[in-house]
Amino acid sequence: METSYQGGVTYEDSGDNFQRLSQTIASNIKKISQNVSSMSKMVNQLQTPQDSQELRTQLRQIQNYTQKLAKDTSSMIMELMKLPVENSASRLTRDRLSDEYMATLNSFQTTQRLAAQKSKEDVKKVKAQSINIGDPFGMSGHNKELLEMGDTTQNQEQINMQTERNLLELEERERDIRQLENDIMDVNQIFKQLGTMIHAQGEVVDSIESNVEYTAQNVEAGNQQLREAANYKNKLRKKKVYIGLILFIIILIIIIVLVKN
Repeated sequence: METSYQGGVTYEDSGDNFQRLSQTIASNIKKISQNVSSMSKMVNQLQTPQDSQELRTQLRQIQNYTQKLAKDTSSMIMELMKLPVENSASRLTRDRLSDEYMATLNSFQTTQRLAAQKSKEDVKKVKAQSINIGDPFGMSGHNKELLEMGDTTQNQEQINMQTERNLLELEERERDIRQLENDIMDVNQIFKQLGTMIHAQGEVVDSIESNVEYTAQNVEAGNQQLREAANYKNKLRKKKVYIGLILFIIILIIIIVLVKN
């Protein structure tokens, strides 16, 4: 069973930030996915003959490791989203990683919810079977059998010990459920933060694209105005030539007339 966990990394070389963050995020997403797969198998074994305290302990450990890894990866994703993107390939890598992380995080939360649901069902079942568990004078059917077997004092001690163990087990399971519910809330918060950042990033991209389109339109409009100005200038030049030719012809006619006279 893999329960690997890697903490946050600080990168000093800003030129390599995007590359290193991308590689670390991709590696973490793979680890989270593997851990979720292991968790899912364990959760499916709950409430079956394979269920045991050891299994629940392992499940709790891998859940805690994965929760920490998810938080660190979330911070890295947010840092990656803030870095300037120089080309379309980097933008595609960033968007792909954020999509993969959100999908993996969703699978993790689904598994968490199923584990919490089964744990709650177990606690309700134990409480239903031991209605008098908190009453030192109460006796369930099993406790009555022990008392009827003979040594009342010894059997009562056994009953008290069993009651105490049951209480401790219930308290531990209820603590695990509360912790799991808190972890689920933390994952919800990660979803909200990433969703807000991705939405804002999308607006920035749209704004940049709009500005580029607006600039392109302005350039095209400027070129059109230059073409119109050039055409106007050419027409004006032609008019001047025509007027000059007409004046030349008129002067030439006048000279011819004067010479003949």
